[in-house]
Amino acid sequence: MKKLIFRTVLALTISVAFVSCKDTPEKTKEATTTEASEPVADANFGGLALYTVRDAMGEDAKKTLKAVADAGYKNIEAAGYADGKFYNMSPADFKAYLDEIGLTPISTHQGSVTLDNAEQMMADVKAAGFEYFVIPVPPMGLFNFDQATMTMNMTGGAANLSDILNTLGEKADAAGLKLLYHNHDFEFKKDEDGIVPIDYLLENSDPKYVNFQMDLYWVKKAGAEPVAYFEKYPGRFKIWHVKDMDDQGRFAPVGEGSIDFKEILAQKEASGMEYYMVEQDMTFDGLKPLEAIKISHDGLKEIGFD
Repeated sequence: MKKLIFRTVLALTISVAFVSCKDTPEKTKEATTTEASEPVADANFGGLALYTVRDAMGEDAKKTLKAVADAGYKNIEAAGYADGKFYNMSPADFKAYLDEIGLTPISTHQGSVTLDNAEQMMADVKAAGFEYFVIPVPPMGLFNFDQATMTMNMTGGAANLSDILNTLGEKADAAGLKLLYHNHDFEFKKDEDGIVPIDYLLENSDPKYVNFQMDLYWVKKAGAEPVAYFEKYPGRFKIWHVKDMDDQGRFAPVGEGSIDFKEILAQKEASGMEYYMVEQDMTFDGLKPLEAIKISHDGLKEIGFD
């Protein structure tokens, strides 16, 4: 029964993620519980992917961002761009508010990017103070989620995606940004042509223009090993998504699951990691996302992230 619930919720989450690729901010019933009252501690460290608290961001973005800072985070990754705004704030206003509460914009998932809208979108990303422009799934309608089989894949093939990423990477470079591609599990599995897409992308994308955000959970979910990829493709994984896996294969707060982050963290220099972002796509058993991020932040410290 628990596996059935997880699969059902995963389907809904991936559907939400795909909607977010169209960059439509969500509205939910969940309210943020932490008040914006206490100053941000100087000892804040680590990053949070705001996709984790997307419901609360849709309800009250400023209050939620303050709660993220109060939970101990220093950096953020956005996932809420629409109509030239980040969470209904202009790029300048968004950046100013982050400065005010002591958060630093590092990366942003821009799933609705196309070859036609890239320049304007990248100008907005730059104006908001971000360094990394992240492609969260194969863009321009290439990403597929099959709810019947609960699997993800893409159309067009790895070579086509590589060409798109190289083109977008050149555009990002011209805009003063760095482009990354974010993985799920399907990129680590052979496609119908017998190609492992992530390997093809790593071998055929220009590292001057295209690098990668490794989602550690999805790599492990695919049966691959992050450290093996660090060794084979050193320096290519500039940001990590740090999320744990419970004994049912579900998402879990960092330090509460089975992934050996200490082993992975020991190879951060080989990977090229410059930043890491806690992310938890879903929470379970009554745990709220804003509670989960506090547990994860404690876990980061225990593991040795700084």
